[in-house]
Amino acid sequence: MGAAMLSEMATEIVVPVCAVIGIAFSLVQWVMVSRVKLTSERHASSANSSKNGYGDYLIEEEEGINDHSVVTKCADIQNAISEGATSFLFTEYQYVGIFMIAFAILIFLFLGSVEGFSMKSQPCTYDKEKMCKPALATAIFSTGSFLLGAITSVLSGFLGMKIATYANARTTLEARKGVGKAFIVAFRSGAVMGFLLAANGLLVLYIAINLFKLYYGDDWEGLFEAITGYGLGGSSMALFGRVGGGIYTKAADVGADLVGKVERNIPEDDPRNPAVIADNVGDNVGDIAGMGSDLFGSYAESSCAALVVASISSFGINHDFTGMLYPLLISSVGILVCLITTLFATDLFEIKVVKEIEPALKKQLIISTILMTVGIAIVTWIGVPSSFTIYNFGVQKVVKNWQLFLCVGVGLWAGLIIGFVTEYYTSNAYSPVQDVADSCRTGAATNVIFGLALGYKSVIIPIFAIAISIFVSFSFAAMYGIAVAALGMLSTIATGLAIDAYGPISDNAGGIAEMAGMSHRIRERTDALDAAGNTTAAIGKGFAIGSAALVSLALFGAFVSRAAITTVDVLTPKVFIGLIVGAMLPYWFSAMTMKSVGSAALKMVEEVRRQFNTIPGLMEGHAKPDYATCVKISTDASIKEMIPPGALVMLTPLIVGTFFGVETLSGVLAGALVSGVQIAISASNTGGAWDNAKKYIEAGVSEHARTLGPKGSDPHKAAVIGDTVGDPLKDTSGPSLNILIKLMAVESLVFAPFFATHGGLLFKIF
Repeated sequence: MGAAMLSEMATEIVVPVCAVIGIAFSLVQWVMVSRVKLTSERHASSANSSKNGYGDYLIEEEEGINDHSVVTKCADIQNAISEGATSFLFTEYQYVGIFMIAFAILIFLFLGSVEGFSMKSQPCTYDKEKMCKPALATAIFSTGSFLLGAITSVLSGFLGMKIATYANARTTLEARKGVGKAFIVAFRSGAVMGFLLAANGLLVLYIAINLFKLYYGDDWEGLFEAITGYGLGGSSMALFGRVGGGIYTKAADVGADLVGKVERNIPEDDPRNPAVIADNVGDNVGDIAGMGSDLFGSYAESSCAALVVASISSFGINHDFTGMLYPLLISSVGILVCLITTLFATDLFEIKVVKEIEPALKKQLIISTILMTVGIAIVTWIGVPSSFTIYNFGVQKVVKNWQLFLCVGVGLWAGLIIGFVTEYYTSNAYSPVQDVADSCRTGAATNVIFGLALGYKSVIIPIFAIAISIFVSFSFAAMYGIAVAALGMLSTIATGLAIDAYGPISDNAGGIAEMAGMSHRIRERTDALDAAGNTTAAIGKGFAIGSAALVSLALFGAFVSRAAITTVDVLTPKVFIGLIVGAMLPYWFSAMTMKSVGSAALKMVEEVRRQFNTIPGLMEGHAKPDYATCVKISTDASIKEMIPPGALVMLTPLIVGTFFGVETLSGVLAGALVSGVQIAISASNTGGAWDNAKKYIEAGVSEHARTLGPKGSDPHKAAVIGDTVGDPLKDTSGPSLNILIKLMAVESLVFAPFFATHGGLLFKIF
């Protein structure tokens, strides 16, 4: 079989060093963002006066607006947004913390009871001649890794939100000097979050593996089974973050748009709108904190799925630590590749005009994918033996290192294809969104019909890309191949997150410019940043959904192996009933989240109307609205409404596994995966297309767009209605569905020992 070129000692150094480099780089980016001061002093950057094609003058000076009052207003608005977001997340985490402790106890009780809480060593699951650590140890360590994953996930989301609320006003202030400078601040801030999350996820997982090794010693099967709790913790927190944050942000957004834009005909983010602060807070708690936790969960689960399969393959049997940590080595190289890629956007190329923004973000994806392909080749060549075996449902399959390289590579490039297809269907630079905008001529109904059709059509190519990557990676390296393909898709997570976080930061920057009463030219610049951010957010969601499909399939394979199921036969009633129920679950879940947004938005609309009708001088700008009441409506609704969808996802595997057994559960997982991916892609892209169709009309850049505008025209009002219908699709239901399919799979894997031993109670009785 041969040995890897990279020694165990070198692996022990490379992984943590890359993680530390990632953290250091994010801190450097943060320092550079913090140089933009929220004070009215002139910026000490005259040396760069010609950078980005603009002089360092301020538009306000040219137009005679008081610079000091503008900066003070920006700082005040930023404070209000930051306080609102922090307060919401603290409230959310209190509720989630209670759940976390309760679920940790459940993990301990279920897994401990497998061998009746015995402390005796037991025969290993896959090699009965060897003795492994007791089931009680697995229960204790799985519980510990679950808590570790949950805390890391919460921290990822919270830090992301803090960085975004720190950067939003700074982006607004830099927009006074040119779109290039504003872009750099927003992108650097996104990079802070991307690198912090990628590096933290890697470092915590690496430390956990080494600490667990102190107890488990040579029992790698037990060690990596216990590590799967890390993925479960990460995703369970992400679910509540995504659903809670999504309900919060969309309730405020729908309320602000319907009353402000459609009924009162005032601009987006107008300070007279009572829901405007809640809307801007929502961008940070949903699109930033929720998305950060979500992608951390994907990363943790794909790593865990690969490690579990590797531990019962030749890497685990022969105790080849370098080969075993191949998934972590991919992530380590990913951090270095993303670091180089980020420099292309912030230091090597300058953005001079608005039309260069979107290509610059797209180049990030292309550059990172090309560089990562080279990185994967090097890691595979030096970190994996030329030939090794992978566990494949009871037999050991011989795999060559070049085949493993192709598995990771196919996942990486499938991610890029999904990203570009998503962009084609959601960017207003292409015909699909322009057709949706054109349909607004005849009212909101045709807009909704065109938007839904676009979403369904946008599923076709991503599904083929996922299908091809599954076929190639499984043919070469069985379920391990699929797990590393998912890691390949997520290997450039730092760049993906930077691009993703850039969107909400730019959106907030535009809101602050409007509320601070800045020049319309500044608003045009922030709108251009935001429109590009909308498309890149859709690309980020495409990545998250595509990787979720691969991750959940890899976890499904690990679950089937661990539960000792030889085949999943669709023709048996046990499996088929699971399949059909599993396919229904994403619809049930979507219904819950959509209804939650709808009922919260209803309260918000009524409150905004009440304030416009009862506060004298509000429309004239003489009186201030009551922002706090709107923030409270969003907070209360999201905290209350996130619990039922969360309970549905978390309890389904436990109930099905305990009462109906592992065969039915395998059907449920397969059904949820197949239908969940389709709905998630179509919902995200439909919502993204409606949003950008509205922005296309508002911007009025082309002759076609000008015939549909201006703001306040009938086609524009129809576009706003489409946008509000799409809001819960693209920011609540769609992104939460990818967590549903991953979370059910990883939860089933963690509880597999219990289900295999005690599951199927109903079938045992009858």
